Amino acid sequence: MPIDRSELFAFLDNLGIAHKTTEHRPVFTVEEGADIKASLPGSHSKNLFLKDKKGKLFLLSALDQTQIRLNQLHKVLGCARLSFGKAELMEEVLGVTPGSVTAFALLNDTKNQISFVLDAALLRKNPVNFHPLKNDATTAIKAKDLLRFAEATGHPATIVDFAADKDGLPTLVLPDDPGHL
Repeated sequence: MPIDRSELFAFLDNLGIAHKTTEHRPVFTVEEGADIKASLPGSHSKNLFLKDKKGKLFLLSALDQTQIRLNQLHKVLGCARLSFGKAELMEEVLGVTPGSVTAFALLNDTKNQISFVLDAALLRKNPVNFHPLKNDATTAIKAKDLLRFAEATGHPATIVDFAADKDGLPTLVLPDDPGHL
């Protein structure tokens, strides 16, 4: 059974991660929530549940304005070609429904089936904003705390700089290269 919002907040509290949640109408796309985001400070996310041709699963959290070229991303990640994962699989692994995909859902992946990919641009501004498991609210935490959260769930982030665009490819950000963040 997937965790609920109160269990997510308890997990954040146990890690000492400050969080602030704003309730709002359900939003299913980045565009639908533009007016809500305008009143909330920080980086706003878009989140994609992906599966490669060999069955490996990925959760990509990116700045809402970042252009993602899925047909190139597999080259950087060293996996097979990527496509969107099916809603049923997303619910099974992450415990969320379409429109509610969020980095916070990593907490539901207790079998560590997901590789977490994070856009470097999302981490450059505080706070970072994600749905708290349902798309009727937005929860803000510090960018460094998002990395701590991912680690604590067993999903250390692979950080990708989509703006680097070297030879038409995003660039992998190495942990010892904070210049991209």
